[in-house]
Amino acid sequence: MTTPLGLGLPQTRQYSVGEVPGVARAAERIGYQSLWSYERALFPEPATQGMFGVPGLPWHDFYRSVAEPLVTLSLAAAVTERVRLGTSVLVAPLHVPFQLAKSLATLDAASGGRVVAGFGSGWSLDEYAAAGVRPFEERGRTLDEVIEVCRAVWGPDPVTYDGEITRIAPAVVGPKPVRPIPILLAASTKQAQRRLVDHADGWLPLAMGAETTAAQWRELRDLAAERGRTRPIQTVLRANAVYTPKPYEGQDRAPFQGDADQIVEDLAAHAGIGFEEILIDLQVGPRDAREFTDVAAEVYEKARAAGL
Repeated sequence: MTTPLGLGLPQTRQYSVGEVPGVARAAERIGYQSLWSYERALFPEPATQGMFGVPGLPWHDFYRSVAEPLVTLSLAAAVTERVRLGTSVLVAPLHVPFQLAKSLATLDAASGGRVVAGFGSGWSLDEYAAAGVRPFEERGRTLDEVIEVCRAVWGPDPVTYDGEITRIAPAVVGPKPVRPIPILLAASTKQAQRRLVDHADGWLPLAMGAETTAAQWRELRDLAAERGRTRPIQTVLRANAVYTPKPYEGQDRAPFQGDADQIVEDLAAHAGIGFEEILIDLQVGPRDAREFTDVAAEVYEKARAAGL
């Protein structure tokens, strides 16, 4: 049985936002089963903190310009028919909960029920200073409210909600999603994993090498059993690739770094863990949208030839 493959849409500065529809059409034609966008709101200069909150770690230069994720997905939705449309991930506490719920519901209605809401709590102090609806220190509680508001807004009318940020008096709120939109969380900490087990539909981990990722998946399943979760956890693994036209020959090769054959080799190793889907992000390396599309086609064809 083959593993469904998703593709991260081109959002960084070597690509034009206007090229997204063409890439989305091509990806659906190639055979990808989902398309994804991520959120990076700004590039602080100088940064208040290191990337991912790691002291001294420089931010990736490609974060200097990242297209807004829901606009990116809307462009893709307008020109595709089959692929699912997901965020991996959207920093939910940077958004007003009610408006975010409305936007996702509208996109789902417009696309015929294809949206997957992947949320994270974020790590950038600078992004929170610019756009956070609550302070950085309250990001976990804010994410909890975003999830609750989404469930309420997407549910039956009249909608009511009374929280710290959001208050909805009994009201009709539409359009409604075509079907319940699954909420997946990145959930890399124990506290975030508990939130996932108790309140979310699934998990959106970042591939960290097959052995490490498999251990994380076992830990999450054990936690679900401890907390009495009976419904399955949906899984989409995110693989951030660094593409090179020629094989990467250094001994320090990271997972998903190298040419198409090396990327597929790593896909095969991670597919054996048992994730329902693997999202491959190929934005780093290709010079433009044409090369991006060619690389995406090569990776997909070689993955299928390898039985993935």
